[in-house]
Amino acid sequence: MDLYAEIAALVTEGKPFVLATVIESAGSTPQKPGSKMVVLGDGSLRGTVGGGAIEQQIIEAALALLGAPEQTRVIETHLTHELGMCCGGRMKVFLEKHGAPARLTVFGAGHVAKELAALAHKVGFRVTVVDARPEWASAERFPGCEVLLKDPADHARAVAGSGQDFYCVTTHDHPLDQAVVEALLSKPAAYLGVIGSRRKAERFRMRLKAAGAEDAALDRIRSPMGLAIGALTPEEIAVSIVAELVQVRRSGQPRK
Repeated sequence: MDLYAEIAALVTEGKPFVLATVIESAGSTPQKPGSKMVVLGDGSLRGTVGGGAIEQQIIEAALALLGAPEQTRVIETHLTHELGMCCGGRMKVFLEKHGAPARLTVFGAGHVAKELAALAHKVGFRVTVVDARPEWASAERFPGCEVLLKDPADHARAVAGSGQDFYCVTTHDHPLDQAVVEALLSKPAAYLGVIGSRRKAERFRMRLKAAGAEDAALDRIRSPMGLAIGALTPEEIAVSIVAELVQVRRSGQPRK
């Protein structure tokens, strides 16, 4: 398999990696400009930029970049003076981080969920839709998305959650919405939103607090979810929600 096919497979699988590209070289070097190597989080490699000390230096820098806030770095090294290699040349390598795409789980497969999932998929989220109703939860209604024919509350209890997880609760039933939210409240997540009116949101908060939820946990819930653009139709509501998801993905914080 060629390197570009390997990269495409890693993107499809959602695995983070760093792409290292030789952008300049002078003198005697093991690889010339254009040579590429992929470094995964476990240190495994696809391709090479020459082996030896220079490759080890690039691997270490790539692994550090995976855990850093910036997306790119440039490494310039004299192979003899800095690494003790006999080549005697100089290499400049560009490192570019490719993170795992954010995951969006949509609980419920109704009209808004259909538009929400399609738009979120288009802007780069890995989308999973969960609903126990086979007439709603089908691959035909949600192209490009993972569809789970499963009780949403059961799935919410089973997920581990992470800082890359976005959750939108849009089921057809208010008690089911509440059961999903109760299961997700203690899980780490980048975003937890519930569809509905402000009145529904206030009632939700009262019920969850009565059930023992703390204010700090309740403050994580975005409800009504979506930016305030006066949306009415399922398509417009999806635009408002996805706009907020993108806002959080880019900045880490929803609008207050």
